[in-house]
Amino acid sequence: FFQKTLTAVKTWFTLFGWSKGQNPISIPYSLRCDVCIVQLTIAQEKNFRRKLDKDKGFYEMLLRLNGQPLPGIAASQSLPPDPVERMFQLHWQRSELLSFLKSQGAFLSHVMPEFLLAPEDYKIWAEVNTGMRVGSMRSSGKLSGKRIFVLEDSTFETMSKRAWTDVLLQIYKVFVLPRVSSHIVPDPSSLESLQNMPGIKSEPLCSNIYSRYERTILIWLNKNYEKNRKVVWKDSQRGGIPPMRWIVNFDQDLLDGLVLAAQIAAYCPYLIPTHFIKMYTDPRTHEQLLHNCLMLVKALRAVNLEIDIKV
Repeated sequence: FFQKTLTAVKTWFTLFGWSKGQNPISIPYSLRCDVCIVQLTIAQEKNFRRKLDKDKGFYEMLLRLNGQPLPGIAASQSLPPDPVERMFQLHWQRSELLSFLKSQGAFLSHVMPEFLLAPEDYKIWAEVNTGMRVGSMRSSGKLSGKRIFVLEDSTFETMSKRAWTDVLLQIYKVFVLPRVSSHIVPDPSSLESLQNMPGIKSEPLCSNIYSRYERTILIWLNKNYEKNRKVVWKDSQRGGIPPMRWIVNFDQDLLDGLVLAAQIAAYCPYLIPTHFIKMYTDPRTHEQLLHNCLMLVKALRAVNLEIDIKV
Protein backbone atom coordinates (compact mmCIF):
# COMPACT_ATOMS: atom_id res chain seq x y z
CA PHE A 1 0.00 0.00 0.00
CA PHE A 2 2.79 2.40 0.89
CA GLN A 3 4.62 1.67 -2.36
CA LYS A 4 1.46 2.39 -4.38
CA THR A 5 0.99 5.63 -2.45
CA LEU A 6 4.59 6.64 -3.10
CA THR A 7 4.21 5.91 -6.82
CA ALA A 8 1.03 7.99 -7.03
CA VAL A 9 2.66 10.92 -5.21
CA LYS A 10 5.76 10.74 -7.38
CA THR A 11 3.66 10.66 -10.55
CA TRP A 12 1.50 13.64 -9.59
CA PHE A 13 4.40 15.89 -8.56
CA THR A 14 6.41 14.85 -11.63
CA LEU A 15 3.55 15.86 -13.92
CA PHE A 16 1.96 18.82 -12.16
CA GLY A 17 4.32 20.14 -9.50
CA TRP A 18 6.43 22.39 -11.72
CA SER A 19 5.78 25.60 -13.58
CA LYS A 20 7.32 24.60 -16.91
CA GLY A 21 6.46 21.08 -17.83
CA GLN A 22 7.28 17.73 -16.31
CA ASN A 23 10.19 17.18 -13.96
CA PRO A 24 10.82 13.53 -13.03
CA ILE A 25 11.54 13.15 -9.34
CA SER A 26 12.62 10.30 -7.10
CA ILE A 27 11.66 10.08 -3.44
CA PRO A 28 13.65 10.94 -1.39
CA TYR A 29 16.84 11.29 -3.45
CA SER A 30 16.14 14.15 -5.84
CA LEU A 31 14.18 16.04 -3.17
CA ARG A 32 17.09 15.96 -0.76
CA CYS A 33 19.27 17.37 -3.53
CA ASP A 34 16.72 20.00 -4.50
CA VAL A 35 16.78 21.48 -1.01
CA CYS A 36 20.42 22.41 -1.29
CA ILE A 37 22.35 19.32 -0.30
CA VAL A 38 26.08 19.94 -0.71
CA GLN A 39 27.96 16.93 -2.00
CA LEU A 40 30.84 15.77 0.16
CA THR A 41 33.23 16.14 -2.75
CA ILE A 42 32.50 19.87 -2.79
CA ALA A 43 32.15 20.44 0.93
CA GLN A 44 35.86 21.08 1.39
CA GLU A 45 35.90 24.07 -0.94
CA LYS A 46 36.36 27.41 0.80
CA ASN A 47 33.33 29.07 -0.75
CA PHE A 48 30.43 27.26 -2.28
CA ARG A 49 27.03 28.49 -3.40
CA ARG A 50 24.56 26.04 -4.86
CA LYS A 51 22.08 27.75 -7.17
CA LEU A 52 18.98 25.80 -7.98
CA ASP A 53 17.35 25.79 -11.37
CA LYS A 54 14.48 28.18 -10.77
CA ASP A 55 12.09 25.86 -12.57
CA LYS A 56 13.27 22.64 -10.95
CA GLY A 57 14.06 23.31 -7.28
CA PHE A 58 11.92 22.02 -4.43
CA TYR A 59 11.34 25.50 -3.00
CA GLU A 60 10.34 26.79 -6.43
CA MET A 61 7.80 23.97 -6.62
CA LEU A 62 6.50 25.01 -3.21
CA LEU A 63 6.31 28.62 -4.41
CA ARG A 64 4.27 27.58 -7.44
CA LEU A 65 1.79 25.53 -5.39
CA ASN A 66 1.57 27.95 -2.49
CA GLY A 67 1.81 31.29 -4.28
CA GLN A 68 4.36 32.67 -1.83
CA PRO A 69 7.94 31.73 -0.90
CA LEU A 70 8.83 29.89 2.27
CA PRO A 71 9.55 32.61 4.88
CA GLY A 72 13.28 33.14 5.32
CA ILE A 73 14.37 30.65 2.66
CA ALA A 74 15.14 31.60 -0.94
CA ALA A 75 15.59 29.34 -3.95
CA SER A 76 19.33 30.12 -4.02
CA GLN A 77 21.05 29.15 -0.79
CA SER A 78 24.54 29.79 0.54
CA LEU A 79 25.84 26.89 2.60
CA PRO A 80 28.89 26.96 4.87
CA PRO A 81 31.85 24.85 3.76
CA ASP A 82 32.21 23.36 7.26
CA PRO A 83 30.23 20.08 7.37
CA VAL A 84 28.86 20.66 10.88
CA GLU A 85 27.77 24.22 10.15
CA ARG A 86 26.25 23.06 6.89
CA MET A 87 24.30 20.37 8.72
CA PHE A 88 22.95 22.90 11.24
CA GLN A 89 21.78 25.21 8.44
CA LEU A 90 20.12 22.37 6.54
CA HIS A 91 18.46 21.11 9.72
CA TRP A 92 17.16 24.62 10.37
CA GLN A 93 15.77 24.80 6.83
CA ARG A 94 13.92 21.51 7.31
CA SER A 95 12.56 22.72 10.65
CA GLU A 96 11.31 25.92 9.03
CA LEU A 97 9.72 23.94 6.22
CA LEU A 98 7.85 21.69 8.66
CA SER A 99 6.78 24.62 10.84
CA PHE A 100 5.48 26.50 7.82
CA LEU A 101 3.49 23.52 6.54
CA LYS A 102 2.04 22.88 10.00
CA SER A 103 0.95 26.53 10.18
CA GLN A 104 -0.96 25.95 6.94
CA GLY A 105 -2.82 22.96 8.38
CA ALA A 106 -0.47 20.06 7.56
CA PHE A 107 -0.33 17.06 9.92
CA LEU A 108 3.40 16.44 10.26
CA SER A 109 4.01 16.07 13.99
CA HIS A 110 5.52 12.61 13.33
CA VAL A 111 8.12 13.91 10.86
CA MET A 112 11.42 15.02 12.35
CA PRO A 113 13.58 17.51 10.38
CA GLU A 114 16.61 15.21 10.63
CA PHE A 115 14.78 12.57 8.59
CA LEU A 116 14.67 15.03 5.69
CA LEU A 117 18.47 15.29 5.61
CA ALA A 118 20.79 13.41 3.29
CA PRO A 119 22.49 10.36 4.89
CA GLU A 120 25.86 12.08 5.25
CA ASP A 121 24.30 15.08 7.00
CA TYR A 122 22.16 12.82 9.17
CA LYS A 123 25.29 11.02 10.38
CA ILE A 124 26.84 14.34 11.34
CA TRP A 125 23.63 15.33 13.11
CA ALA A 126 23.64 12.05 15.05
CA GLU A 127 27.28 12.41 16.05
CA VAL A 128 26.82 16.00 17.17
CA ASN A 129 23.70 15.21 19.20
CA THR A 130 24.78 11.91 20.73
CA GLY A 131 28.56 11.81 20.50
CA MET A 132 28.25 8.34 18.99
CA ARG A 133 28.89 6.84 15.58
CA VAL A 134 25.91 5.58 13.62
CA GLY A 135 26.19 1.82 13.51
CA SER A 136 22.90 0.39 14.64
CA MET A 137 19.50 1.56 15.84
CA ARG A 138 19.81 2.73 19.38
CA SER A 139 18.51 5.45 21.65
CA SER A 140 20.68 7.86 23.54
CA GLY A 141 19.60 9.53 26.70
CA LYS A 142 17.41 12.58 26.66
CA LEU A 143 18.94 15.68 25.16
CA SER A 144 17.25 19.00 25.90
CA GLY A 145 14.19 17.09 26.99
CA LYS A 146 13.93 15.21 23.70
CA ARG A 147 14.85 11.59 23.09
CA ILE A 148 17.29 11.15 20.21
CA PHE A 149 17.05 8.07 18.01
CA VAL A 150 20.00 7.07 15.90
CA LEU A 151 19.15 4.85 12.93
CA GLU A 152 21.32 2.55 10.91
CA ASP A 153 21.72 3.35 7.23
CA SER A 154 18.99 1.12 5.76
CA THR A 155 16.48 2.11 8.44
CA PHE A 156 17.24 5.78 7.90
CA GLU A 157 16.62 5.48 4.14
CA THR A 158 13.25 3.86 4.81
CA MET A 159 12.35 6.56 7.33
CA SER A 160 13.53 9.33 4.99
CA LYS A 161 11.45 7.98 2.10
CA ARG A 162 8.37 7.82 4.30
CA ALA A 163 8.99 11.30 5.72
CA TRP A 164 9.38 12.94 2.30
CA THR A 165 6.29 11.12 1.00
CA ASP A 166 4.25 12.41 3.93
CA VAL A 167 5.59 15.94 3.35
CA LEU A 168 4.49 15.84 -0.29
CA LEU A 169 1.08 14.41 0.65
CA GLN A 170 0.53 17.22 3.13
CA ILE A 171 1.71 19.83 0.60
CA TYR A 172 -0.93 18.46 -1.76
CA LYS A 173 -3.54 18.58 0.99
CA VAL A 174 -2.93 22.17 2.11
CA PHE A 175 -2.08 23.81 -1.23
CA VAL A 176 -3.86 21.80 -3.96
CA LEU A 177 -7.05 20.38 -2.44
CA PRO A 178 -8.28 23.82 -1.23
CA ARG A 179 -8.70 24.75 -4.89
CA VAL A 180 -11.77 22.51 -4.89
CA SER A 181 -14.74 24.84 -4.65
CA SER A 182 -17.91 23.79 -2.88
CA HIS A 183 -19.85 26.27 -5.02
CA ILE A 184 -19.57 24.05 -8.09
CA VAL A 185 -20.95 20.99 -6.29
CA PRO A 186 -24.74 21.04 -5.81
CA ASP A 187 -26.12 19.72 -2.55
CA PRO A 188 -26.72 15.98 -3.15
CA SER A 189 -29.89 16.19 -1.06
CA SER A 190 -31.40 18.08 -4.00
CA LEU A 191 -31.62 14.73 -5.79
CA GLU A 192 -34.85 12.97 -4.90
CA SER A 193 -33.14 9.57 -4.78
CA LEU A 194 -30.63 10.83 -2.21
CA GLN A 195 -33.07 12.35 0.24
CA ASN A 196 -33.19 9.17 2.32
CA MET A 197 -29.43 8.65 2.23
CA PRO A 198 -27.23 10.00 5.07
CA GLY A 199 -25.55 13.18 3.93
CA ILE A 200 -21.88 14.17 4.04
CA LYS A 201 -21.32 17.52 5.70
CA SER A 202 -18.58 19.81 4.40
CA GLU A 203 -18.16 21.89 7.56
CA PRO A 204 -14.51 22.04 8.78
CA LEU A 205 -15.01 20.19 12.09
CA CYS A 206 -17.29 17.39 10.88
CA SER A 207 -14.51 14.85 10.42
CA ASN A 208 -11.12 14.11 11.94
CA ILE A 209 -10.17 11.98 8.91
CA TYR A 210 -11.04 14.00 5.80
CA SER A 211 -10.64 17.73 5.25
CA ARG A 212 -13.59 19.83 4.10
CA TYR A 213 -12.19 19.74 0.56
CA GLU A 214 -11.97 15.95 0.58
CA ARG A 215 -15.55 15.78 1.83
CA THR A 216 -16.58 18.10 -0.99
CA ILE A 217 -15.12 15.56 -3.41
CA LEU A 218 -17.04 12.77 -1.65
CA ILE A 219 -20.25 14.78 -2.09
CA TRP A 220 -19.43 15.13 -5.79
CA LEU A 221 -18.82 11.38 -6.09
CA ASN A 222 -22.12 10.55 -4.40
CA LYS A 223 -24.04 13.02 -6.52
CA ASN A 224 -22.67 11.86 -9.87
CA TYR A 225 -22.89 8.16 -9.04
CA GLU A 226 -26.53 8.31 -7.99
CA LYS A 227 -27.43 10.56 -10.90
CA ASN A 228 -25.70 8.42 -13.53
CA ARG A 229 -25.84 4.78 -12.40
CA LYS A 230 -29.26 4.19 -14.02
CA VAL A 231 -28.17 5.99 -17.17
CA VAL A 232 -24.76 4.35 -17.61
CA TRP A 233 -25.87 0.78 -16.96
CA LYS A 234 -29.47 0.76 -18.20
CA ASP A 235 -28.28 -1.50 -21.06
CA SER A 236 -25.64 -3.30 -19.01
CA GLN A 237 -24.31 -6.53 -20.47
CA ARG A 238 -23.07 -7.83 -17.11
CA GLY A 239 -25.56 -7.57 -14.27
CA GLY A 240 -28.02 -4.75 -14.81
CA ILE A 241 -28.19 -1.47 -12.92
CA PRO A 242 -25.91 -1.39 -9.83
CA PRO A 243 -27.55 -0.69 -6.46
CA MET A 244 -27.53 2.62 -4.63
CA ARG A 245 -24.50 3.11 -2.38
CA TRP A 246 -23.18 5.65 0.11
CA ILE A 247 -19.62 6.64 -0.81
CA VAL A 248 -17.72 7.64 2.33
CA ASN A 249 -14.06 6.88 1.56
CA PHE A 250 -11.54 6.89 -1.26
CA ASP A 251 -10.34 3.29 -1.06
CA GLN A 252 -12.94 0.57 -0.44
CA ASP A 253 -15.83 2.40 -2.07
CA LEU A 254 -13.88 2.95 -5.31
CA LEU A 255 -12.35 -0.52 -5.68
CA ASP A 256 -14.83 -1.92 -8.21
CA GLY A 257 -14.44 0.98 -10.65
CA LEU A 258 -18.17 1.72 -10.89
CA VAL A 259 -18.08 5.01 -8.99
CA LEU A 260 -15.20 6.34 -11.07
CA ALA A 261 -16.90 5.18 -14.26
CA ALA A 262 -20.02 7.12 -13.29
CA GLN A 263 -17.94 10.27 -12.82
CA ILE A 264 -16.26 9.91 -16.20
CA ALA A 265 -19.58 9.15 -17.89
CA ALA A 266 -20.97 12.43 -16.56
CA TYR A 267 -18.44 14.30 -18.73
CA CYS A 268 -17.77 11.74 -21.49
CA PRO A 269 -21.11 9.96 -22.12
CA TYR A 270 -19.84 8.62 -25.45
CA LEU A 271 -17.71 6.13 -23.46
CA ILE A 272 -20.83 4.40 -22.10
CA PRO A 273 -21.62 2.13 -25.10
CA THR A 274 -17.97 1.45 -25.90
CA HIS A 275 -16.62 0.75 -22.41
CA PHE A 276 -18.83 1.11 -19.36
CA ILE A 277 -21.74 -1.18 -20.28
CA LYS A 278 -19.20 -4.00 -20.40
CA MET A 279 -18.38 -3.63 -16.68
CA TYR A 280 -19.69 -6.01 -14.02
CA THR A 281 -22.23 -4.10 -11.95
CA ASP A 282 -22.07 -6.55 -9.05
CA PRO A 283 -18.49 -7.87 -9.15
CA ARG A 284 -17.82 -10.73 -6.75
CA THR A 285 -14.46 -12.15 -7.81
CA HIS A 286 -10.97 -10.74 -8.24
CA GLU A 287 -11.23 -11.47 -11.95
CA GLN A 288 -14.39 -9.39 -12.28
CA LEU A 289 -12.83 -6.53 -10.29
CA LEU A 290 -9.77 -6.66 -12.55
CA HIS A 291 -12.02 -6.66 -15.62
CA ASN A 292 -13.76 -3.50 -14.39
CA CYS A 293 -10.43 -1.78 -13.71
CA LEU A 294 -9.17 -2.71 -17.18
CA MET A 295 -12.30 -1.26 -18.79
CA LEU A 296 -11.87 1.92 -16.73
CA VAL A 297 -8.22 2.25 -17.75
CA LYS A 298 -9.13 1.70 -21.42
CA ALA A 299 -11.73 4.46 -21.13
CA LEU A 300 -9.20 6.84 -19.60
CA ARG A 301 -6.71 6.06 -22.33
CA ALA A 302 -9.36 6.64 -24.97
CA VAL A 303 -9.61 10.27 -23.80
CA ASN A 304 -5.88 10.60 -23.07
CA LEU A 305 -6.34 10.83 -19.28
CA GLU A 306 -4.47 7.71 -18.19
CA ILE A 307 -1.64 9.73 -16.51
CA ASP A 308 0.71 6.77 -16.39
CA ILE A 309 -1.90 4.44 -14.85
CA LYS A 310 -0.64 0.91 -14.27
CA VAL A 311 -2.93 -2.06 -13.58
